[in-house]
Amino acid sequence: MSLGFEELDYQKTPLGELILQRRSAVEVDGREIFEVKLNGEYLMSTLFHEGEVALTDLALGGKDGDGWQVVVGGLGLGYTAAAALNYPAVARLVVVEALAPVIDWHQRQLVPNGALLSNDTRCQYRNADFFALARGDGFDPHMPGHRFDAILLDIDHTPSFLLNPSHADFYTEPGLLRVRSFLRPGGVFALWSNELPDDHFLSLLTQVFDRAQGHSVEFPNPIQGGTATNGVYLASIL
Repeated sequence: MSLGFEELDYQKTPLGELILQRRSAVEVDGREIFEVKLNGEYLMSTLFHEGEVALTDLALGGKDGDGWQVVVGGLGLGYTAAAALNYPAVARLVVVEALAPVIDWHQRQLVPNGALLSNDTRCQYRNADFFALARGDGFDPHMPGHRFDAILLDIDHTPSFLLNPSHADFYTEPGLLRVRSFLRPGGVFALWSNELPDDHFLSLLTQVFDRAQGHSVEFPNPIQGGTATNGVYLASIL
């Protein structure tokens, strides 16, 4: 499938060995592909980002007003955050990322969305554990307990397939009540999943939020052919 691998960065992190690599996928369409591997496993790729964009569009596309303040949990390759900055109503974007090298890739513009995010004055990187912040005073480094218009989360594979077992308490009723407490009236919580939404987690969201629904996001898979699907959970308060 691939030709021309180039390792752009290698770092040892609290979660393990992190690699950013670039390659040419001439068998697809010749485009440059950026990939992230964690402990030898593929974590993300610029070849597949439709789910991350849909996460933002489903959360923000139906909102009214302006001056929105938004949190993105998990920077990744920047697609969720970049999609948020496409909305002129977004006045402030706080991107919470636990792995400092990932922020560094964007600041050094090693990845495609690096310049867009780093040069937009609305965007602020915060090097922190999203889940620890959710257990504590929230996501604003200057105003403890500050409430936001939207919180978009794209870190774990699914609510039950986690990058780190320490995240598990977030995907419970008490954990979701904590994230709700950091939303303004009319606020939205949205969660990306590598799998379609499941009834159990949707039931939890329904108990905590005023509205909750699951969405399927379908997109082409140029490697295997056919299509692939991601899921997005969307929950809101009145």
